[in-house]
Amino acid sequence: MNFLYAFILSAVEGITEFLPISSTGHLILTSYLLQIKETDFVTTFQIVIQVGAIFAVVFLYWKEFIKGKEIWLRILAAFLPTAIVGYVLFKFIKTVLLGSVPTVLWSLFIGGIVLILLEMYIKKKELPIKKIEQMTYFQAFLVGVSQSFSVIPGVSRSGATIFGALLQGINRETAVEFSFLLAVPTMIAATGLDLVKSNFSFTTGEIMLLIFGVIVSFLTALAAVKLFVTYISKHTFIAFAVYRILLAVVFFLFFYR
Repeated sequence: MNFLYAFILSAVEGITEFLPISSTGHLILTSYLLQIKETDFVTTFQIVIQVGAIFAVVFLYWKEFIKGKEIWLRILAAFLPTAIVGYVLFKFIKTVLLGSVPTVLWSLFIGGIVLILLEMYIKKKELPIKKIEQMTYFQAFLVGVSQSFSVIPGVSRSGATIFGALLQGINRETAVEFSFLLAVPTMIAATGLDLVKSNFSFTTGEIMLLIFGVIVSFLTALAAVKLFVTYISKHTFIAFAVYRILLAVVFFLFFYR
């Protein structure tokens, strides 16, 4: 791992983290194309650079975080399912799922089809909930259950949470906002757990790469979040679904060996 590869991976993370196309899946595919060897540090790097994206959300949505316990309690209710699944399956996720190109490709392809079907269903459904505070705790919990499927690379955490929210009758803008806010405790927990499991055993060079990666992912995530919010206020998720399917097919046919 060098600084050029660190820059590319961090930029990919920042751009894709909050889009329904799976940032983890893109990191795995990018590492495969660049022939970056899957070491414990590379896997940790892919997890830790999510902190940059977290800072971007906190920077842009800090007012939402200080509104009070009503929002935080719903975030906590949604966070619990993923926290349990992530903790129980941590070793399996890091040693088996992360780095598995076939898992990513199948998840992207099937997920794209599911997104299209869900869009067709949502189009006929009432979405009366326009504020996070209007969500019930059970609805928030169900959004968290949807998010827990994103431990599978290629599923997409943001895609799972957004559509989990839409299925609960939460409108698009609120679903996207809740997905952003829910990302903060989710990614902090994932990063913290990985650092604890690694015993913080990094060389000086590796620490510099981690800091550099966090900064790059922060800057790219800032731009990506703003563009995504503007786009989704006027469009559906169909374009992202088509992209997922095409990426999986093209990668499988021309790049995966």
